[in-house]
Amino acid sequence: MKRVDGELFKYIEEEKVRQSEGLEMIASENYVSAEVLEATGSILTNKYAEGYSGHRYYGGCEIIDKVETLAIERLKKLFGCSFANVQPHCGSAANMAAYFAVMEPGDVLLGQSLDSGGHLTHGAKVSFSGKIYQSHSYGLSPKTGLLDYDEIEKIATEIKPKVIMCGYSAYPRKLDFKRFRQIADKVGAILIADIAHIAGLVATGYHESPIGIADIVTTTTHKTLRGPRSGIIMTNDEELAKKINKAIFPGLQGGPLEHVIAGKAVAFGEALKPEFKIYIGKLLENMQVFAKTLMSFDFDLVTGGTDNHLILVDLRSKNISGKDFEVALDKAGITVNKNSIPNDPNPPQVTSGVRVGTAALTTRGFGAIEMQRIAEMFNIVAENINDESKLAEIKDEVKHMTDKFPVPGIREAK
Repeated sequence: MKRVDGELFKYIEEEKVRQSEGLEMIASENYVSAEVLEATGSILTNKYAEGYSGHRYYGGCEIIDKVETLAIERLKKLFGCSFANVQPHCGSAANMAAYFAVMEPGDVLLGQSLDSGGHLTHGAKVSFSGKIYQSHSYGLSPKTGLLDYDEIEKIATEIKPKVIMCGYSAYPRKLDFKRFRQIADKVGAILIADIAHIAGLVATGYHESPIGIADIVTTTTHKTLRGPRSGIIMTNDEELAKKINKAIFPGLQGGPLEHVIAGKAVAFGEALKPEFKIYIGKLLENMQVFAKTLMSFDFDLVTGGTDNHLILVDLRSKNISGKDFEVALDKAGITVNKNSIPNDPNPPQVTSGVRVGTAALTTRGFGAIEMQRIAEMFNIVAENINDESKLAEIKDEVKHMTDKFPVPGIREAK
């Protein structure tokens, strides 16, 4: 590429340096293996394959069928489901297809509110989910910051939703899928579980699985599952399976991205290995160490801690906005994202919090000692948010730290 498109090559190399020399702590990001990169960048991108294995609208798909079938079978084994569609281009598309499979425009949707940690596609008014459907929200207890299942049941009883969506983008505690099932059954609703953030935890048994509890399960593949950026849908219901397939194609998408599906097949194969469960265990241990160390520096965490790979830091006690802390950390070589907290007094463009995760750093091999020091760095940045020289010092330290923990995929990819 360097010889034929030097400008683009330069940008890719710059991004490689940024990913390698900084601390990637955005909870929804991770690093894929060299093998996932290789499959995703393979010649499979050349093939058009509308339809499904054995039922394509294009010729020459006999090998593509094997690739997609392999991804499906590995996914079914990984999560213990009887049906899986691996064609969604992303998690949002997976959620859209799940809705299309069971809802009509104007039907009532109940999901976790955006400012309480839900996702845009769970009914936010600016999203298709809030435009096509009559969307209603449930939030968190103002006292505990936790999901209040009795309140969710009360709301569901009042509005009688066609679909209840459970899942989140920024919530640090476990989900009670069985309780959601009880609520859905009481009001006659279909239950969809979006496990985009906790897919890796579910696959390895560190979090209760919604398979067999929720009617439909969706997820991305690029967070704790450590695959390429994409989405998947699962169910154990044969009739819903047929509707999901039709919702994806021809309802929502045309030709599937078979090179990305190949990358997913690699990632699912990796997740089936014992090493992946060890990785998830270390990821959770790292977050516990990081969270407890942060709290020792008087950082406030929403819900007072975490059960998973992420925390939501309430910065109001530090008199810092989420936006300003994100910018300062970036100058120090640490990447996080500003994030609204429950009942946030600041607008979404500013926020009073940041969301932080340990998935990517754990992939690099970071452990408890490093997590403690990084928490100390957070405190130094908070206390010196406008001190450019101090932020530069931290960035130099970050560079030395990351040199010891190269990114596997970047190090090994040619």
